[in-house]
Amino acid sequence: MLKDLLRTADLSPDDLEYLLAFAEELKLDHRIDHKLLRGETVVLYLTTPSTRTRLSFETAVARMGGTPVVVGPGDLQMGHPETTADTARVVSEYAAAVVIRTPDDEQVRTFAEHATIPVINALTDRHHPCQSIADLLTIRELYGDFAGLKLAYLGDGNNVAHSLLEGAALVGMDIAIATPPGYAPSDEVVERARRIAAVTGARVEVVNDPHAAVKAADFVYTDAWMSMGDPGSEKPEREFALAPYRVTGELFAEASHDARFMHCLPARRADEVAPEVIDGPRSIVLRQAENRLPTAQAVLHGLVRGRLTGSGC
Repeated sequence: MLKDLLRTADLSPDDLEYLLAFAEELKLDHRIDHKLLRGETVVLYLTTPSTRTRLSFETAVARMGGTPVVVGPGDLQMGHPETTADTARVVSEYAAAVVIRTPDDEQVRTFAEHATIPVINALTDRHHPCQSIADLLTIRELYGDFAGLKLAYLGDGNNVAHSLLEGAALVGMDIAIATPPGYAPSDEVVERARRIAAVTGARVEVVNDPHAAVKAADFVYTDAWMSMGDPGSEKPEREFALAPYRVTGELFAEASHDARFMHCLPARRADEVAPEVIDGPRSIVLRQAENRLPTAQAVLHGLVRGRLTGSGC
């Protein structure tokens, strides 16, 4: 049984299918199993401001009959003076689950190792599994299946790119990641995605040429050039390196004739995407945001009910 969701590749293909199918059911009736968390709390530990993550999980907990308790670094003693391990043990006595959004991926892993309740990674500097599940639900709603589809991701090989690599591989969808030299996704993540893809039949590409990546793509995805925790001093260097990966109308036109544009938000229209693309008729960014709620509810349900088996690798 899978206790925690720390990265998308923690899931098996069957786990991901369960989450997507259940999220679809929740969009029709969000009251399914609505008393699961009755009388329970779920702790949301957020170290940075959040719109979609906070609101989706707070609402999901409420819809399941529970009480969300939102705390930040100023509310807990985690890391100083109390160890992360001790904090995890104590919180496990009070709550039914913990949702953590922090840059420190290792801290989330340490917390999960010592917690006896489900721990959900709501975003770290290496992974964003909840976003990838919502993105896959959005794609599935439009096409019904993933076979024969291609997703192109342009820009920084960051946490979103990592989770998309793993998610696309799990559902058997082709994915092409285009980044400048020095901005490629983690070798470990790419290799793990390729191992999964070898089983599911997906094709995983990592290239430097954005034009090659978007060719024949059904979805073109990008993210902010400055990720959470990136020092502001890097902005000029990043803008120079990533400028060729900006999703302009011209670059977007090189994808399939009915390609859709995706972005996890918040978006910076002066940087990674042109306004006519993100605000155009083929942009599905708001649908992605909408799907953060049913997928958050599905993840909580799957972990608390013990319905997920884990990847086993």
